[in-house]
Formats: sequence, C-alpha cells, structure tokens
Amino acid sequence: VQLVESGGGLVQPGGSLTLSCAASGFTFSRYVMNWYRQAPGKERERVATISSGAVLTNYADSMKGRFTISRNDAKNTVYLQMDSLKSEDTAVYYCAAVNSWNRGLGGYYDYWGQGTQVTVSS
Repeated sequence: VQLVESGGGLVQPGGSLTLSCAASGFTFSRYVMNWYRQAPGKERERVATISSGAVLTNYADSMKGRFTISRNDAKNTVYLQMDSLKSEDTAVYYCAAVNSWNRGLGGYYDYWGQGTQVTVSS
C-alpha cells in the first residue's frame, strides 16, 4: 500500500496550490480519503474529507471556502485545491485513507502518506 503526496512548495500569501495524492495497493474507490496537516509545534489537524464516490465532502471550519477536495477514481488520486493561502496554512500536508465516513471525520485512518511541505511566505 502506498499513498504518495505531491504538489507542495513555496507560495506567496493569497496564492494557490494544488496537492495530489496517488494511491496504490488497495481498492481506492472504496475508501474515504482525508487530507491532514501538521505545522511545527502544533497538533495534527484534519483539513478535508471526501467519501467514496465523492458523494460527500467535509471541511474543517478554517478551510471552508478556501480549500476544495476532489478525487479521480480512474486515476486513484485525491486532490486538494488550496486558494487564498495564508501564512498559517504553512504545514506538512498528508493524505490518508480510511474505510468509513465516520472514522474519517473522527481522525482515524487505515493508510497514511509521507507528506508534502507547503510553505506560505512572501
């Protein structure tokens, strides 16, 4: 099983970035997918969740209206479009797979990626 994040980097405040997470080794379409992030010295926080079949999405309050999670089951990939980025969005972003919606919202995971660094700075 592998989850490989990509797309991180340095971006100016107010800018945009799209993260990707390519999955392999499990039946991607059946899993709920999450994006998490962890900033230095802070606890890990859930960013966004998308159900299998992309029927449902859920966002942490601070990300609503700025971030968009999506998935392409044909490509076994989940995305996180991030707009209007702020310095406080600086963190390592991780994707994770979990086998139920409620567990996904609860911060549980079955598979975890290695993360990609996002730095928002002028």
